[in-house]
Amino acid sequence: MQTYEILGFAVDLGYMMLRCGAEIYRVEESIRRICIAYGIGSGNVDVFAIPSSIVVTVTDEDGRPLTKTRRTIGRTTDLDKIDRLNDLCRRVCRDTPDIAEVRGELDAISHGKTYPQWFIGLCYMGVAFFFTLFFGGNILDACCAAVIGALIKCISYIMERFGGNSLFAGLICSGVTACLAVLSVRLGLAANYDKIVIGTLMNLVPGIALTNCMRDFIAGDFLAGISRLAEVLLTATGIAVGVVITLSCFAYFAGGIV
Repeated sequence: MQTYEILGFAVDLGYMMLRCGAEIYRVEESIRRICIAYGIGSGNVDVFAIPSSIVVTVTDEDGRPLTKTRRTIGRTTDLDKIDRLNDLCRRVCRDTPDIAEVRGELDAISHGKTYPQWFIGLCYMGVAFFFTLFFGGNILDACCAAVIGALIKCISYIMERFGGNSLFAGLICSGVTACLAVLSVRLGLAANYDKIVIGTLMNLVPGIALTNCMRDFIAGDFLAGISRLAEVLLTATGIAVGVVITLSCFAYFAGGIV
């Protein structure tokens, strides 16, 4: 029974790491080290992880293989939780405390507080505002971009609640961004719709996912790297297609973009 508890704890910790955006090698190494620290598997711990699944196989006291699989649905980026989970893993491997004790800590991290949505919305506004200025827009362009940034945060949150994937989220958010940017220029509220679009869409660029993809390739996790790269490319495609469709509609059906 102890073997099942340890295996379950290790997989749950790896699952949380994966959901928070940790690298594949970090997830696999954490699970492997926890199992070895508690002496299960006789040193033979097989861990296979990709962005959407974790499979762990160990050997129990009677020599029978035990396998636990965990499907990962929905991922985000939470560096604070990754740091706390990594610290918990290190302490578990160093001190091997009772599983019930660390299970409570794992649950506390899982249900820990995150940034409120209004604060994330302000961050979206700040990113859109300053990147619009960075790319050559004026102060009016930046103000319009900030408002649009807050709106696409609301759209992203709604789509996340309904289980929308990154492709369609990027498609809809980029389309709305391009539409509102052109309307802002037509109404005389801004001067450069292209600067507004570029600055606002920086909120949607999957930069961390691309970085983790490269790190997976460097670590030799090619399957995980290809999976993340496909997600990055689909997200970028959704962003590009949303802008192109919207601008094309203005060009052909509304007498021009501006």
